[in-house]
Amino acid sequence: MAHSTRVTADAQAPAITRIIADFVTTHPSAGWDASVEKEAHRTFSNWVGCAIGAARHPTVKAALAAVQELSPSAQATILGRSEQVDIASAAMLNGIASHTFDFDDTHLKTIIHPAGPVASAALALAEHRGDNGRDVIDALVLGVDVACRVGNMIYPDHYDRGWHITGSTGMLGAAAACARLLKLDAHTTAMALGIAASQPIGVREQFGTMTKPFHPGGAARAGLMSALMAKHGYTASPRAIEAPRGLAQTFSDKCDWNEITDALGQRFEISFNTYKPFACGIVIHPSIDGCLQIRNAHGLRAQDIERIDLTVLP
Repeated sequence: MAHSTRVTADAQAPAITRIIADFVTTHPSAGWDASVEKEAHRTFSNWVGCAIGAARHPTVKAALAAVQELSPSAQATILGRSEQVDIASAAMLNGIASHTFDFDDTHLKTIIHPAGPVASAALALAEHRGDNGRDVIDALVLGVDVACRVGNMIYPDHYDRGWHITGSTGMLGAAAACARLLKLDAHTTAMALGIAASQPIGVREQFGTMTKPFHPGGAARAGLMSALMAKHGYTASPRAIEAPRGLAQTFSDKCDWNEITDALGQRFEISFNTYKPFACGIVIHPSIDGCLQIRNAHGLRAQDIERIDLTVLP
């Protein structure tokens, strides 16, 4: 028997979807300082390296084999491979590859890996359209800002519920990036965001499986398709992110709307992106650093160590 549920929600939330859409469509090209531009190039280069590094991994091979059963058109490149596939599949496969080794970028405040969804979608679409590097970097900065600001708004409650926040916000960043490349107007961009808001991807139960890297890949594909659907007139709720039964309030009891609007267009979340020295989740990095420090301080060799006990947060 179905039971009705009572939702305690903020019916007076600001028009977040429209605010984001206006920002994505009107912010000027390269409208940020040199430090943001540098971080965008570092983010993109890091993403390319991660994707190429895993291009021959069984995770990518299996996903590519599945895509090839659909007889995809040769529209876009899979980084590190000779095959070409349709743009939606290229976005997915490059997103999968970039996250396979857990070596990709990390937005520290939310633990989002933003380039996987955003760059994967943007590059596939840009390659097919013939967009230039400036267009791609603009789309990357704005898409990362959208994904991470939404993440800031709902973290940590959303993550603590079991969502993998890279995939469950990344589709919005990917949609924003692709809307920018397609030069959609604010209304159509809001529709793209609304369509994407119904496609969150990823639960943390999948960590340690091939499906974890599917989260950024699936988000990249979802965001790209959302922008294309909006371009052709597909509609969605104009308040899909902020409405009482929209994405944010469904996902999290904590919805800090100011995280979207505070210094929007002046502070860019890509500035807080970081890059890993070790190919694993950042929560393990302190333990690795500690082991290296002990080894260096005491001249320990692997054969000298019988066991290691670590006390960590649950």
